[in-house]
Amino acid sequence: MRELVAACLQLRVVPGNVDANLANAREGIEELASGECRLVVLPEMWACGFPYSRLQEVASRTPEVVEEMRGWARRHGMVLVGSLPESVDGRIYNTSYVIDANGEIAGSYRKVHLFSLHHEDLHFGRGETSLVCSTEAGELGVMICYDLRFPELGRKLALDGARIMCVSSHWPDIRIDHWSLLLRARAVENQLFVIGCNGCGTEKKMRYGGASAIISPMGKVLIEAGTGPESIAAALDMEEVDRFRKLITCFPDRVPAVYE
Repeated sequence: MRELVAACLQLRVVPGNVDANLANAREGIEELASGECRLVVLPEMWACGFPYSRLQEVASRTPEVVEEMRGWARRHGMVLVGSLPESVDGRIYNTSYVIDANGEIAGSYRKVHLFSLHHEDLHFGRGETSLVCSTEAGELGVMICYDLRFPELGRKLALDGARIMCVSSHWPDIRIDHWSLLLRARAVENQLFVIGCNGCGTEKKMRYGGASAIISPMGKVLIEAGTGPESIAAALDMEEVDRFRKLITCFPDRVPAVYE
């Protein structure tokens, strides 16, 4: 059995306070490293939250935050995934960075599906590509929050070789049942592990629901967080992906000509 210890670091993000959020994340990473964790997923926009009027300001610190992540990964030999504001030619993207266990940037993914209900499309640029990257933790596919509602993206990640889907999010409490259901749905339909890390606490009038979870390819909830700040971890039997795909042959049985 090839086992991987993976975790979610569920944070209560302090809006706009990069230093406070870095300190909280650093403490959480240190605790998880002591438990032999090799993959940690952080929430969406974990270093700053969504201070729309100050996005350029907080985005200017993202290179510093990424360097901090690289140091954590290198020091502890772990893979890190989490989203931050990325500034490119005056445009801000909600970008998830994958840092490998050597502290190198294995890949980055700009959020494709922007949540227009909360005006994300007015504040962020839209990503144009998906991401599956090879790391010491295996083949990781990346999603950010609202992306979870689009099964097309999940299926593309699976077809591109993902064996673990990493979802960084700030999902509201009022729709937290959707979050939990969709994590399991993406796992079962794509026959892979899903690690969904949500934020918690309140920003302006928005209350985030926590409930970060790690789901098996069979849709079993291996572990789930509560509504406050905490870290959760589970041992993943990575051979389960192949066993389930051999048992129920969804991928060979697909008929793409009908769908496309």
